[in-house]
Amino acid sequence: MTTTRFAPSPTGYLHVGNLRAAFMNWAIARKAGGTFILRLDDTDPERSTVEFADQIQRDLEWLGLTWDRVETQSSRLDRYNEVADELRAAGRFYECFETPTELDLKRKKQLNMRKPPVYDRSALALSDAEKDALRAERSGHWRFKLDHQRIEWNDGILGDLSIDAASVSDPVLIRGDGQFLYTLASVCDDVDFGITNVVRGSDHVTNTATQIQIIEALGGAVPAFAHHSLLTGPQGEGLSKRLGTLALKDLREQGVEPMALLSHMARLGSSHPLELHQDMASLVDGFDLSSFGSAPTKFDVADLGPLSAKLLHSMDINHVQADLDALEIPDDVVAPFWEMARENIETRADLTQLWALCRDGVEPDVDPEDVDFIEQAMGLLPAEPRSDTSWKEWTTAVKEATGRKGKGLFMPLRKALTGMAHGPDMSKLLPLLQNIGGR
Repeated sequence: MTTTRFAPSPTGYLHVGNLRAAFMNWAIARKAGGTFILRLDDTDPERSTVEFADQIQRDLEWLGLTWDRVETQSSRLDRYNEVADELRAAGRFYECFETPTELDLKRKKQLNMRKPPVYDRSALALSDAEKDALRAERSGHWRFKLDHQRIEWNDGILGDLSIDAASVSDPVLIRGDGQFLYTLASVCDDVDFGITNVVRGSDHVTNTATQIQIIEALGGAVPAFAHHSLLTGPQGEGLSKRLGTLALKDLREQGVEPMALLSHMARLGSSHPLELHQDMASLVDGFDLSSFGSAPTKFDVADLGPLSAKLLHSMDINHVQADLDALEIPDDVVAPFWEMARENIETRADLTQLWALCRDGVEPDVDPEDVDFIEQAMGLLPAEPRSDTSWKEWTTAVKEATGRKGKGLFMPLRKALTGMAHGPDMSKLLPLLQNIGGR
């Protein structure tokens, strides 16, 4: 069975960069009828918080990226210790004692000698006595001993990849303070949970190479890996400085439609044109991982507003029923109200203002030169109940009585009824107006 996971760290808010991996892994599982796991990588006790974990789940629920189960790494520390012991017994785990300063000096020396800054494995030459002496001074950290051979795999997006393990430092899996780092915990989880597919950013390619060897050392099945391109700003700039404005919770508060955001993510960076979807089934059916390319992908948050508005304009009433119910619109009015409103809103929040206009009316906006004209026109206003022909009947009667036509006729009437120079189709709006100057 296809099993995927999304593995955020609850150390901050989800942003559009995280969403790319979340959506792709979710879509792969759902298209295959498999399992999607939400895994919280919370092994950092100082930075991980319950508040961030809760917000991650709220963001995913808002988007409809539902999971089949939740796993937390903080609950699996005993299992990671078992795996560490297995690697020690297999001779693939060794203890090192260099300080960060000492490692930095080694890297600089190698670079000065025009050599790759790869860990020299000097810790392997330490005697037991030397290790004991070092342990008395400092805590040791543990590295995985890579087999110095080429690591090859067929990437679902990047194609055939090959990395020489000798060009990569043996990865540190346990810090000096005993904290398990991402690589060990992630690999252990992927093996234990039977993860079959992993999609993540292209900045993880080297990590993938080392993880393949660790998976094999643990006797696990290597997942099908795919590495999507990284998002940039609209000018090709990095998003790192802008992520505070691209948090999913902020986009939600700005009124971005979930399906507009997901539709954008489903095609951004692919060879297929954008297609707006109103339901998850069609979104998943149209997802094609092989259509994505390796080039950096430009993302402009300004695109989301027009996409959300376009989606709203095409929505059936059942997609916004909860929003309309919250406004307590009478049953006999709700359908024509949505028919009038949907083409005139940018976000769902705009419904509140439109309903207030219909229910309560507004202070008329009348230019001084139009005062007499509006008074005469109001005397010709059709009585309630009004229909979708009432606007034409009224403007025809006002035109005949006053001689006005065109903009000089229609604009003063619109402003008097709505307080706005632009807005909904008046033939649809007029029957909904419940308070027009006491009429």
